Amino acid sequence: MTRSVPTQALQPEATSSLVSGHFPRRRGLVLLLSAVAGFALTVIWSAEFVDSTIGDSVANTLLGHDAKQTPITGIAAGILFAFVSGLAGTFTACNIAAFGAVAPLLGSTGSRWRRVAHTLKPLGWLAVGMLVVSAVYGFVVGVVGTRMPQFDTAAVPPGVLSARSVQSLVVFGLIGLVMLYLGLAALGYVRDPFRRVTRRFPNAPMVFMGALIGAFLIGRPFPLFRQMFRDAAESHNPLYGIAAFCLQSLGNIVIMVVLFLVLTLVTGERLRRWLTNDPRRLTVVVAASLIVAGVFTFLYWDVRMLARRDIIPWYPTAPWS
Repeated sequence: MTRSVPTQALQPEATSSLVSGHFPRRRGLVLLLSAVAGFALTVIWSAEFVDSTIGDSVANTLLGHDAKQTPITGIAAGILFAFVSGLAGTFTACNIAAFGAVAPLLGSTGSRWRRVAHTLKPLGWLAVGMLVVSAVYGFVVGVVGTRMPQFDTAAVPPGVLSARSVQSLVVFGLIGLVMLYLGLAALGYVRDPFRRVTRRFPNAPMVFMGALIGAFLIGRPFPLFRQMFRDAAESHNPLYGIAAFCLQSLGNIVIMVVLFLVLTLVTGERLRRWLTNDPRRLTVVVAASLIVAGVFTFLYWDVRMLARRDIIPWYPTAPWS
């Protein structure tokens, strides 16, 4: 006589908010298509368009003057510039990874306002991780910034990487690989790194994802950010550095958070039903977001950068990029 197995024992184990335990049948196809999409983005992405056409236009409009040509005068102007330049940098190559951080929230349940509250709490934890990294880096910049690689804007000849470029290559390369690993974990290919810590600290994945977003500042070459960096470094005021860098990070995610909340309010119930009818769909959304972001970040900031500096012979790019 066989002993019946409780239904609960047959359910997949959700080890963290990133790994639901419900894996798609064709997870290899999800991995392949996501990786191809991340690579395709590196081919078509135009830094000049998003940095200058979009970023500069937004900053100039909000500040009411030419952001690049007008000196930052005083701490108040610097703090305003930090937030506005962060907002203007929303669509830069760094922030394409940000959606992967909030994709796990798409399965929110309950009434409309309960879904908003359910979304805001994890976003708050995401902000905690982001602001801790931003504050620490801002403090360091306020103390020793003029001696850091990002302070140097000197041109280097083709075939040579400046210290500033090496910093970007290392930082974004690591961020890309981490996000790729998390995407593979969401698909069940590798162990969930939050498996144990989530039992005591369920918000640990969101704090960690926020820290990754905060780390964008450590390697960021966005011209308006570099302008703010130099002003904070030259001030030798660590409190100003903390405030400016935290506001820069907050500005970076404002549009993403607003769009996500609108998505939660407008399509939340419909989207929730579609996701909960087959939990594997949420796995696909989370994994694909992380893998696309990870592949894009690594290839764009490491491989494509080496090609642009004539260190490797070629990398495919669209004519407008």
